Amino acid sequence: MRDNTHQLAEEDLKAMLAQIAEICMSPEFQSLRRELETIYQRAQAENAGTIAFQDALYALLIQNDDAIIRQPRWAGL
Repeated sequence: MRDNTHQLAEEDLKAMLAQIAEICMSPEFQSLRRELETIYQRAQAENAGTIAFQDALYALLIQNDDAIIRQPRWAGL
């Protein structure tokens, strides 16, 4: 029998993917990614573009998580 305790519910996964897509399309993300990539290229970091993308996405995911934590789901009930 397979252990499903660590798998996300399909709705949660879809919501997470939608959030990531929304972040990646935002001007804020694009600006931060370009800024980080420039900094990493100047520092001669390997894979500057990939690292900049990951760091920008992580930063905005954390920022969005903070906003979600401040406004719990049940706040409107």
